[in-house]
Amino acid sequence: MAGEAELRLRERLSRLRGLPLLRGTRLSGELERLQKQLDRIEAEPTDEEIWRSVELARHSQRPYTLDYVERLFEDFVELHGDRARAEDPALVTGLGRFQGKTVALIGQQKGRDINERTRRNFGMPHPEGYRKGMRIMEIAQRHQFPLVTFLDSPGAYPGVAAEQHGQGGAIARSQALMARLTVPIVACVIGEGNSGGAIAIGLVDRVLMQEHAIYSVITPEGCAAILWRDAGEARKAAAAFKPDAVHCLELGVIDEIVKEPQGGAHLNPDEAARLLGHTLGEALDELGAVPGEDLRSRRRDRYRRVGIYTARAVEPAVQPGS
Repeated sequence: MAGEAELRLRERLSRLRGLPLLRGTRLSGELERLQKQLDRIEAEPTDEEIWRSVELARHSQRPYTLDYVERLFEDFVELHGDRARAEDPALVTGLGRFQGKTVALIGQQKGRDINERTRRNFGMPHPEGYRKGMRIMEIAQRHQFPLVTFLDSPGAYPGVAAEQHGQGGAIARSQALMARLTVPIVACVIGEGNSGGAIAIGLVDRVLMQEHAIYSVITPEGCAAILWRDAGEARKAAAAFKPDAVHCLELGVIDEIVKEPQGGAHLNPDEAARLLGHTLGEALDELGAVPGEDLRSRRRDRYRRVGIYTARAVEPAVQPGS
């Protein structure tokens, strides 16, 4: 636990500081290294803080995609249907003006009451939703509109019908299309960014994550059910894989944490939208200055690097020939 590690570091620091400095002995480097570790542990979110982020990310009054659209976008026109099978209300797509410029938008949408939650399938898209999203991606590419995505879903819908209609293939094709685009793409994690529901519209140039959102390959309950065969161990799972914003930034899967009003975005949606809009505007301005082919190349390199770690070479104890 972090408390035990902190105690051990403090004890070691105390012993080192109490040692007499002999001639030729240098302890400043070791002291500095230990102090940095201690500072990092003190700044590390506790297990309770991580679970608090999970709760706030799921708060029933937290602003959803359309709440931010209402506050940040002008003249928004929603586009419906995948031109193949059906409309999927779990995924919102459309065009609007953001800070005076036309942008394309894709975002997952949950519901406030039981009727809307059922209609929007609790924000879990079907393959039809991802095909609709790909329509707007192609429009953005054709007209060179920046693309903004809002991630807020427990995951792609896991039902039999969704699998029969090609859920996995739709997610893969959506990612492949995003990898080919030459327009700026920014993703905003505004609630739950989980599993295939998130990655289908998350292959982007810049990932912004709100302070109390979560972003992970699986829900804490799903992870607990796999590891301990008990979804009730969700707190333990969240503490283990750390889906909170601080750890996502540390892992390099997001680029910036967007502050929220004190207590969470649900307490002041207008201020939450202002803070998110300011950071989003800066990201789009910066990316807009990069040539399209460079954007595409950098985007591909970005996701090739995720999860790659370089092991430090260890010299053999005995040199050959000695």
